[in-house]
Amino acid sequence: MELGSRDAFERMGTLGVEEEFFIVDAEGRPTSGTDDLVYGSEPPSAVPEGFDHELFKCTIEAQTPRIDDPDGAADALATVREALVSHAAEHGYRIAAAGLHPEARWRELDHAQKPRYRSQLDRIQYPQHRNTTAGLHVHVGVDDADKAVWIANELRWYGPVLLALSANSPFWNGFDTGLASARAKVFENLPNTGVPSAFEDFEAFQRYERRMVEHGSIEDRGELWFDVRPHTVHGTVEVRAPDAQADPEATLAFVEYVHALVVDLAERYDDGESTPTLRRELLDENKWRAIRHGHDAGFVARDGEGTIALPELVDAECDRLGVSGIRDVLDGESGSDRQRRIREEDGIDALCADLVLSG
Repeated sequence: MELGSRDAFERMGTLGVEEEFFIVDAEGRPTSGTDDLVYGSEPPSAVPEGFDHELFKCTIEAQTPRIDDPDGAADALATVREALVSHAAEHGYRIAAAGLHPEARWRELDHAQKPRYRSQLDRIQYPQHRNTTAGLHVHVGVDDADKAVWIANELRWYGPVLLALSANSPFWNGFDTGLASARAKVFENLPNTGVPSAFEDFEAFQRYERRMVEHGSIEDRGELWFDVRPHTVHGTVEVRAPDAQADPEATLAFVEYVHALVVDLAERYDDGESTPTLRRELLDENKWRAIRHGHDAGFVARDGEGTIALPELVDAECDRLGVSGIRDVLDGESGSDRQRRIREEDGIDALCADLVLSG
């Protein structure tokens, strides 16, 4: 039984970034490549731990090492991305990024044979068979387990904000879904996903973790795929809400914002601050607004009274936390709008090419 412990939470403010990508061919279409890139070759020297398999053989995950100084995030991310693109090129592949690849047709793609994923496919069936999603996960270290759970509870309101800003998956299975982030909706069909309930403290969260494993609902704690969770092995709070991004500057904007949120919430926890608590149903409503509208979303306010538009919210957050990246993201064209525009103006081939990471 893989369960973490209270002792894992010992360092405040460290960072870790996990990005899921698509392995594509010369035309930018998803293709099976993880046998070569993960198992069939030595990892690049810049990333000695290598890359990780995902559910489909066309998806791959790259992880930064632990980043002790947030100022080092850009270099760490660039090192891992450049190593992945180069590693793929050496084996005849390219790397693309989006929440969903517009030409990833799940019935035509190969699933990984790794026992963990074969077990999930057998247990979950249809929702997992079609799960061609790719996300961005940001870890921030927290120095106390109960504090981490409190922060994760608070971050549930901010998950939809991050999703709206990052929305980058209008197409699924070749179809325009009408959504800004179809990835979030496809992924929500899996069990143990979406906005979690609040937990009273670390003991309550660990008790839930243990029961889910003992009752056979999950095989290990890693299968709790909520939008935000305390990571009881890494000693972090992990935010899993955003769509994957081709533009590293967008990724870094979300990393900057998540880090600032966690540090701010940690200080508020230490000060004994109490905050408004929204019903889970209203948090779900905010997530739906992000899924449907992306940059045009407005949200039920923290106190449940009235709504706040994304631009107003972003301005307030940038001023409050001293960050700027998410304002730049909002001022630019959203990922979902960009994908629709390119496909409309130049066709699917141009869109597939646009999602490919440069070398």
